[in-house]
Amino acid sequence: MERQISVGEGLLAKPYQNYGTTSDCGDTASLPSMRNSSGSDATTAVVVFSTLVAVSGSFCYGIAVGYSSPAEAGIMEDLGLSIAAYSVFGSIMTIGGMLGAILSGKIADIFGRRNVMWLSELICTLGWLAIAFAKDALWLDSGRLLIGFGAGIISYVIPIYVAEISPKYFRGVFTAFHQLMNTFGCSLAYFFGNVITWRVLALIGVIPCVLQLIGLFFIPESPRWLVKIGKEKEFETTLQNLRGKGADISQEAAEIRDHIEISQKHSEARLLNLFQRRYANSLIIGVGLMLLQQFGGASAMAYYTISIFEKAGASGSIGSRGIAIIQIPAVITGVLLMDKAGRKPLLMISACGMAFGCFLIGLSFYLKEVKNMNDAAHILVLVGFMGCSAFNSIGLAGIPFVIMSEIFPINVKASAGSLVILICWSCSWIVTYTFNFMMQWSSAGTFFIFSGIGFLTVLFVAKIVPETKGRTLEEIQDSIITSFAGLR
Repeated sequence: MERQISVGEGLLAKPYQNYGTTSDCGDTASLPSMRNSSGSDATTAVVVFSTLVAVSGSFCYGIAVGYSSPAEAGIMEDLGLSIAAYSVFGSIMTIGGMLGAILSGKIADIFGRRNVMWLSELICTLGWLAIAFAKDALWLDSGRLLIGFGAGIISYVIPIYVAEISPKYFRGVFTAFHQLMNTFGCSLAYFFGNVITWRVLALIGVIPCVLQLIGLFFIPESPRWLVKIGKEKEFETTLQNLRGKGADISQEAAEIRDHIEISQKHSEARLLNLFQRRYANSLIIGVGLMLLQQFGGASAMAYYTISIFEKAGASGSIGSRGIAIIQIPAVITGVLLMDKAGRKPLLMISACGMAFGCFLIGLSFYLKEVKNMNDAAHILVLVGFMGCSAFNSIGLAGIPFVIMSEIFPINVKASAGSLVILICWSCSWIVTYTFNFMMQWSSAGTFFIFSGIGFLTVLFVAKIVPETKGRTLEEIQDSIITSFAGLR
């Protein structure tokens, strides 16, 4: 493959060259792997450390998702914001997310995964500082927009990077760390947001950004991106460091090279190429999962947790703290089961649980209007919301991003990933913007609709979504293209 000149050799290329050749950091042959094998399916300390650095950005994203609910009262009181002005602040993050999503795939292909993570965290840091030291609504909205822009990039590049560096038998676990840290961040904002000021909470959001900015100097670039731009020597060195000094990487390296060479013969990475027949199945799976995830009500419930509890007559602070506590063991369970049970069963269980939980919440709003049923309504909204939170964390919150990172060939991954993440953020904006209007129309009806979409998700996953655990990215992508060809 000819060596191509890329501006993506940039910011972080030199620091890792040292890291890859030093014995104290790069030599992992003596470390125990997560799999009893000397082959390329072993997991090394380099993979673990690189994943932890990458998902620091997910932690920042999670704090941003959970920030607006506990900070609402303090910001409105200190800066004199109206409900309408605060609604703009809460929702403008999704606008930034859409803008970031549009650019995420293209710039990740040009500059590389590490450089783009560095850029996104720099943008998020500026956003958090703008909020922390804001004097008026303009600074607040500008900061929130910047965080949304960075989060839109994060939503794409972190799952892609982690999937591309991980061995196939543990790819699901490592990619699911994106959602794990997202949940940790959201839970932290829920739990501590009621006991510290909104400015301090914003400064806490800076911490994971700074940690990732530093850590990115000590992790490798994606080997698949390196071979895609023609950096053969760096590709082999990086892959060897990721798999361990004594690992045989010859077969994996050959598969990656062959698949990328074949993929690049089909088309250049343009948006219109996504709509070729060979990519139809992948597009249906990726877009379908994001549509159903968002229209199932997960974003609305995250953004309006306290107000939903209060409208049902329950305590908002108790409810939000309960959600913060239950999310963490639920998402850990999902991570541990990802490469054991598989993506598909977890998605179906998660969607079914979400559907049933939304049904209970809808029923609680219905019973609230019935005489002498208020106590039952309070219990149902608590049980239903806790159930939705737990089941969403197990699967639907994170697995669509895992699958997105696995199903698209590298020649269209940038365009496809950008499109899928754009749809995710766009649907999130639609749901969060219309949620209050839907609740005015019918609180019970709103959650019954979410419940119905949850059951549709179960059917979609059962019929359309493939199982991807224990397979290389190249095997997954080839099987999806082949399965579509067989239906023609």
